[in-house]
Amino acid sequence: MKKEKVLVTGSAGFIGFYVAKYLLEENYEVVGLDNMNAYYDVKLKYARLQMLKKYPKFKFYKIDLAEKKKILSMFSKEKFDFVIHLAAQAGVRYSLKNPYVYVKSNLVGFLNILEGCRINKVKHLVFASSSSVYGANKKMPFSVHHNVDHPISLYAATKKANELMAHTYSALYNLPVTGLRFFTVYGPWGRPDMALFKFTRAILNDEYIEVYNYGNMERDFTYIDDVVKGVVRVMKKIPKPNKNWDGFNPDPATSFAPYKIYNIGNNNPVKLSKFIEVLENCLGKKAKKKFLPLQPGDVPKTYADVDDLMKDVGFTPATPIEVGIKKFVDWYKSFYKV
Repeated sequence: MKKEKVLVTGSAGFIGFYVAKYLLEENYEVVGLDNMNAYYDVKLKYARLQMLKKYPKFKFYKIDLAEKKKILSMFSKEKFDFVIHLAAQAGVRYSLKNPYVYVKSNLVGFLNILEGCRINKVKHLVFASSSSVYGANKKMPFSVHHNVDHPISLYAATKKANELMAHTYSALYNLPVTGLRFFTVYGPWGRPDMALFKFTRAILNDEYIEVYNYGNMERDFTYIDDVVKGVVRVMKKIPKPNKNWDGFNPDPATSFAPYKIYNIGNNNPVKLSKFIEVLENCLGKKAKKKFLPLQPGDVPKTYADVDDLMKDVGFTPATPIEVGIKKFVDWYKSFYKV
C-alpha cells in the first residue's frame, strides 16, 4: 500500500526538521518547504536540510509562504494527503521590532496554505499555533477551553488569527483542521534565539546571560521528541465536528465544524532559575547572570493543560529537563566542536 504524502512547511526549521525526519522514517513521502530566511544562522538550517535530503522519499521546495502563485502551483502538482504547517516568523521580541514580517509570513502565508488545502481537498491540515496566545490569561494551567482574546505581542495575535482563519475555512469548506499550541519546545538542533541555546553559548564563552523577570519566569519546557510524537499522532486523527457544540455556550477548542485545538506542553512548569541550574550542571560551569525585569510581550508563566491531547491521541510528555538539557548540550558541543 502506498504511504501518504505529507507537506511539512518550515522543514529546515527546528520542529519541522524533526517532524519531517520522523515521517520519513515511518516511510511517508515528505515534501519540505522553507524560505531559508536569515532570522537566525542559516548554516543550521542548511545542516538540517542536508540530513533530510539523504532520504529518498524527501523532496524540497525553497519558496516563501507569501508567494501565492508558487505555493498554489506546488499544491496542485504534488497533491498532498496531509499538510503540517510549521513555517512561521517566530519570536515574541522580534515581533516588537519587525511587525510587518509577521503579517506577511503568518497571515498572508497562512492564507495561501489554507487556499492550497481547500482547492486540493487535503485530508487534514495541522498547523502550529503557540502558547503565547494565552497572553494576559492568569488562570493555570492554560486550557484550550479558555477564552484567549488578550494577546500581548503581535506574534501572539498572528497565531490567534491563524486559529480564527483555520476555523473559518473548516466551517465554510468542511476542511478538517487542527491547531497545536506549542509550549517552549527545546532540544538538539534547536533555535539559536531560544533561551537554552543563548545561555549555553554565553556560559561557554564566559559571557553574561540575561535572566528576565529576575529568574522567576516559569516555562513549560517541552522536549522535541515528545512534541514530534504528539504532532504525528494528531495528523493521523482527523477531527470530526463536535455534535454537542453549543452556540449559546461556545467551546473555543472544538466546533460544529471539523476543527480542534490542542496544547502540546510538558504539563510541568519549571522556574527559569532551576532551568539554568540544570544547564550549569550539564556544562560543568557556572553562569554569570545579569538579572532583568520582565520584557514587553513576555508572559511570566506558562503551564499547559494537555488532558485533551492525552485523551484523544495518547500524548504523554515523558522527558524530564535533566535528560533533555543534557542531550542538547551534547549536541551543541559536537556540532560547534566545543
